[in-house]
Amino acid sequence: MLTRIQGQLESISDDAVPAATLSTGGSIAVEILLPKYLVEALEPKIGQQITLHTEVYLESQGQGTSFVPRVIGFGSTSDRAFFRVFITAKGVGNKKALRAMIEPPSAIAAAIVSKDTKALTKLPEIGKRLAETILAQLSGKIEQFVGDAIMNQTPNRSTIIEPRTMSGAAGEAVAALMALGEQRIEAERKVSIACTNLPDDTDVDTIVSMIFSGRGA
Repeated sequence: MLTRIQGQLESISDDAVPAATLSTGGSIAVEILLPKYLVEALEPKIGQQITLHTEVYLESQGQGTSFVPRVIGFGSTSDRAFFRVFITAKGVGNKKALRAMIEPPSAIAAAIVSKDTKALTKLPEIGKRLAETILAQLSGKIEQFVGDAIMNQTPNRSTIIEPRTMSGAAGEAVAALMALGEQRIEAERKVSIACTNLPDDTDVDTIVSMIFSGRGA
């Protein structure tokens, strides 16, 4: 199994599913499909040595009469692991997942954990029905991929995964965390995760206690 490729990044295509051409030395070059969010980070590295963590699959041709091997590249093993879980949702294949991933896995995972259907439908090719399927089938499977959704964004780029405005006890818990020095998006992330495991009428003290206990972070 091909799990990692290191080489010189020669070019990146501007196709619906972008592909990087990586020279591994001598006369060998490999075409590697990329998720959309990774293109912006890799473009300044054209001509440089890079490492991509890879996934290989067989793409059917001619109504399944033949198959072509395809290589997909990711910036980390964690991002690759998220992709493997993401495509297990019914209706999300390899190519659709790559086109949909215009945001880092941490941002998409945060939307799933928060059960934010509206945020998911802002991703290309993810309609309301598919978003609901993703929430139903992936809830409880992607919490480990949730991180600060703005960490992988450039300073002047606004993410499509917008922080939710929280009210009631959840909103008070966010305010409490911010008073202790947390950034809003991180506070909302922690509160969202905690609230997925608590009843709707949970008070603010219980939410904050769960977060500080490590069960909601």
